[in-house]
Parts: sequence; C-alpha cells; structure tokens
Amino acid sequence: MSGPESDFASGPYGTAKTAIVGYVHGLAMQLAGKGVRANVVSPGNTYVEGGVWASIESGDPELFETAVGLNPTGHLGTPEEVAAPVVFLASLRAARVSGTNLVVDGALTRGVQL
Repeated sequence: MSGPESDFASGPYGTAKTAIVGYVHGLAMQLAGKGVRANVVSPGNTYVEGGVWASIESGDPELFETAVGLNPTGHLGTPEEVAAPVVFLASLRAARVSGTNLVVDGALTRGVQL
C-alpha cells in the first residue's frame, strides 16, 4: 500500500507503485473497447514462509508485533488471502471490473479510496 498512501516505504518505491496504478487505469480505458480488462491488486503486509516478514519476525520481533498490531484483523495477510481476489479479477465474474485498484490489506489502509 505504499502507492496510494505515504508510509515508511515512500520515496522511489512508493512513487513507482503510484505510477503503476495510474498507468494501469489508463490502459483499462484504452483497451476496454477491445474486451481487455486491466486492474491492479494492492496487497498489504503479506506473510510468506522465508519472506521478508518471516525474517523480521525472527530478527526484529518488536517491529513484527508493531506491524501486526497496526492491522485491524490482528494478523498479516497470507498468500491465499491475496490470491483469491486475484482469481476473482481474472474470472468472467469480474467482467465489469476494469481500471480498479483492489486493496487487499485487511483494512490496514487508513485513507478512503475513491
């Protein structure tokens, strides 16, 4: 969520993510007449075995607990929790969904997405 919201990872990383969201929205408009949909999925902190959060959990448990505590769900996301909405977007059930940034972060984001 470093694109739509300023956070500790703002700077080049957040700027690039913001640009991708804007670019994909433009693609959606350009390609809609050809039946092509374009969307972005913005996952929040996602825990993957052997990933960065697993490393932080063992190397900096205080930071890990802070990150977990910031999320209203009380846990970091899982790959499965991110994958399910991606599968939906790729399915025909989402035929009218294009040009959106689907936030999958367990209510972590504090801003209202318009």
